[in-house]
Amino acid sequence: MPAVAATGTPAVTRRGSQTAVPCLFMRGGTSRGPFFDARLLPDDPGLRDAVLLAAMGSPDARQIDGVGGAHPLTSKIGLVRPGATADVDLEWTFAQVQPGGTEVDTSSNCGNMLAAVVPFAVETGLLVPTGDRTTARVLTRNTGMVAEITVSTPAGRTGVRHVAYEGPARIDGVPGTAAPVEIGFVDTAGSVAGSLLPTGRVRDTVEVPGTGPVDVTLIDNGQPLVIVAAERLGATGYETPAEIDADEELLGRVEALRLVCGHAMGLGDVSERNYPKMTLVAPPRHGGTLSTRSLIPRVCHQSIGVLAAVTAATACVLDGSVARELAAAVPGTEPTVRVEHPSGAFDVTLARDPEDPRQVTRSALLRTARLLMAGDVLVPRSVWDPAPTVQEKSS
Repeated sequence: MPAVAATGTPAVTRRGSQTAVPCLFMRGGTSRGPFFDARLLPDDPGLRDAVLLAAMGSPDARQIDGVGGAHPLTSKIGLVRPGATADVDLEWTFAQVQPGGTEVDTSSNCGNMLAAVVPFAVETGLLVPTGDRTTARVLTRNTGMVAEITVSTPAGRTGVRHVAYEGPARIDGVPGTAAPVEIGFVDTAGSVAGSLLPTGRVRDTVEVPGTGPVDVTLIDNGQPLVIVAAERLGATGYETPAEIDADEELLGRVEALRLVCGHAMGLGDVSERNYPKMTLVAPPRHGGTLSTRSLIPRVCHQSIGVLAAVTAATACVLDGSVARELAAAVPGTEPTVRVEHPSGAFDVTLARDPEDPRQVTRSALLRTARLLMAGDVLVPRSVWDPAPTVQEKSS
């Protein structure tokens, strides 16, 4: 276990008419966004969210006045703090901002951004590496999920250890190669919906206005998903994200199904929520286990989210599920499920209880991360001015 740093945190400062908040801009998996030491932000959730919206540039759809990337995959935020209990090294909160939205959603997970949490902690001194590999237990405050994350932390010429970002690992959806980030999830079932199968069934038939009866698998093994055969909604399951985003009729059918399934999963009215995510599935085409097109929830993912991949992979090993019906065979108690997506494929290794194969006890996968920029993110002092405690910083 790495040592926990006892050093103080950097300071929020004034820069002219703006408030400067220390920030690292990081890629985690196939997503990216600013990461903050959560202790530096306002304690009041409403004020904190106002600061985050201003930092990202929302609700302008282009996010032109902030650091958001004008797409849900690049409009994400990580808030990290030291663990509050002896069995957790770090706690983090994932925040999703829709580019044109006015809300900061902290109710769901993001396994891609999770890959950048330990690198952020080492970069900022929240963790001090003591060996060539650093493993930390990370609590996701959004859902209570705990993951063990391992990164490479070699010693430099001066003997000080740092995060290695260059390496041989390749993940589809990110160009080139990088150092691996190993993530192991335990007890992720029911992260938001309360149980692996919120309805108690591997397959449900729901009545959707304008579409009629639709067979679905409603499942949550880290991410609430609605899994539906693409063909049932008038798609093939092999479309590009651009083709799906341009098909307004298909998007309308998907959203109508999502709203019905939100109630069926016990999530209530999900019209303003970022979950459940929608996953259109089809037989694999490129040697994998299952082909997927994931909507998050109204824009098609360029690949697939980490926890969505874990959940879709889990559905592939459940007899009777919509996914299992279309998937290639996945034998064994620790199968590796290869989830195909628009940018390639995502491998998830599942450990199943030999006494009850429907119980997935652990999932493991590999991601990469990289620090892209370090400095301050600036927000107008009219949004947040923590004076008189901050110091003036020269421009």
